[in-house]
Amino acid sequence: MIVQPGLALIFDMDGVILDSNPTHREAWAAYNRRFGIETGEAMQQRMYGKRNDEIVRDFFGPGLTQDEVERHGAAKESLFREMMAPRLMAALVPGVTHFLQNRNGTPVGLATNAEPANVDFVLDGVFIGGVPLRNYFRAVIDGHQVTRPKPDPEVFQNAARGLKVAPTDCLVIEDSLNGVVAGKAAGCHVVAITTSFAEALLRSKGADYVVQSFQDLRQLLDRVLNLDRKIAN
Repeated sequence: MIVQPGLALIFDMDGVILDSNPTHREAWAAYNRRFGIETGEAMQQRMYGKRNDEIVRDFFGPGLTQDEVERHGAAKESLFREMMAPRLMAALVPGVTHFLQNRNGTPVGLATNAEPANVDFVLDGVFIGGVPLRNYFRAVIDGHQVTRPKPDPEVFQNAARGLKVAPTDCLVIEDSLNGVVAGKAAGCHVVAITTSFAEALLRSKGADYVVQSFQDLRQLLDRVLNLDRKIAN
């Protein structure tokens, strides 16, 4: 894939690379049930695009100590990885591997609120043509590498710095409302993919473009960014 000189791509992980939100929902419901908490739809909706410490305090209350927050978060994510392991490859968002394979040198970064253990689980557990997914990213920023998670722009600013480009030269691919807000606040261009939220909501948060799939994203890049050649089908 050849894009305008200087342009870099920054991916979110959950909902963009991995269709993991259904398993996160399942894991939160099962974990919370151990403590007598029934996880309603409103609670599930509030988790999207947030870092674990925020979700734990939302679900269990603001009075927890930092140690308690970390223990709840780690236990839930361990359960998530246990549930996701047998379905990991099948849960990849359709078209994402082909898209990454055809980037042809375009710098690509990952910027996520996810826990480091979950990032390692995905990047080292997914292989594309025998190559670990991690190899496709020049910069990886997780939720523990920033002071403030999305919707703060810090995670995207750090990813741009790691890619050695200005945020204004980055195209962010996001699925969450917080992610769109963070990308725009960082000064990036934002493409939202509708794996988690409807187009109208994503646009209301400032998404520059909204696509339904990576096929749509390839066509968008061809059309809007004047690719020098078409991405192979």
